Amino acid sequence: MHPKRQLRRKLRAQLRDIRVLLRESGYSMLLFLLVVLGGAVIFHLFYTFPAEAERAGQSPGLGEAVYATFSLIFFETLLPFPQAWYLQILFFIIPIVGLVAVADGVLRFGTALINKQARGQKWQVAMASTYSDHIIVCGTGKIGYRVTQELLKYGREVVAIETNENGRFVEKVRALGVPLLIADARRSDTIIQAGVERADAIIPCTDDELANLDIALDAREINPHIKVVLRMFDSDLARRVEKGFGIHTAFSGSALAAPIFAAAAMRLDIKHSFYVGEDLLNLSEMTIGPQSPLVGWTVTRLQQAYDLSVVFHRGSQHANLHPDPDQQLCAGDFLLVLASLDVLRQIKKLNGDL
Repeated sequence: MHPKRQLRRKLRAQLRDIRVLLRESGYSMLLFLLVVLGGAVIFHLFYTFPAEAERAGQSPGLGEAVYATFSLIFFETLLPFPQAWYLQILFFIIPIVGLVAVADGVLRFGTALINKQARGQKWQVAMASTYSDHIIVCGTGKIGYRVTQELLKYGREVVAIETNENGRFVEKVRALGVPLLIADARRSDTIIQAGVERADAIIPCTDDELANLDIALDAREINPHIKVVLRMFDSDLARRVEKGFGIHTAFSGSALAAPIFAAAAMRLDIKHSFYVGEDLLNLSEMTIGPQSPLVGWTVTRLQQAYDLSVVFHRGSQHANLHPDPDQQLCAGDFLLVLASLDVLRQIKKLNGDL
């Protein structure tokens, strides 16, 4: 991953971490705030300095009352002990309630921020609830782990689900900084906890073909617009699922390559992906839009401007597997282009597809 992109991802993770911490300890911090402000208002309105004090008969200012209440929580008495019985009770209640709020909220916030290992599944669910436009990976076996790596390499946010907490790749997935829910993805409430309503795509890639189909159908029912990339082992069944259930992409076992799964979830109409050395190349379809800035461009201009290869062109009158470099692009022209994901994202955005 590019260093700047990696830095941004880590920064987003830390900000999300703090956001969840604040939400988890919000009630305790709110109680602490109410104790300070409530006590300050009462002291400001009803407390008067005793006769032996220099300010006898006067009431503390609001700012002074806030500071006095805050100090009283930590057993610092800036105000003389009151004569009114209800204020005397307040002198005992404020430290008790205030310290409980501090212990339960502020200290828990600091401890959780430092000791991330002590956080359990509740924390993973809370982290997942902050994600949107992310990709859910169901099953963190060999394929699921590699798919997660590829997606993170592309700069996408991932939430993972795994049934076996002692799985071989569980700790490796956690080390990637990905929220990992230990639960059965076939249950609707599990994928809801993973944020399926807000997710951009879901990849069921467990070793159970029927479980993958079950997860995919549940996800589609909850979020009809979600992109589904389904792992299947029977090529005939894969074709039927893709045709009959309207699932965007269904791969048979012969096509199980992590780059293909990850690339297919990117909404770039990718039909095939493969590595050439360290570079991942993708074959993608695109149709020139009626208002696209690409209208009037030549094939050569497109290839030179975006470092891609046009391997097929079909216009209104003819189709060509080896397009003429001077061929002008028109609205409605169909292209097959070979390029990296970043380049595909750029031209799809320019064409109005994203």
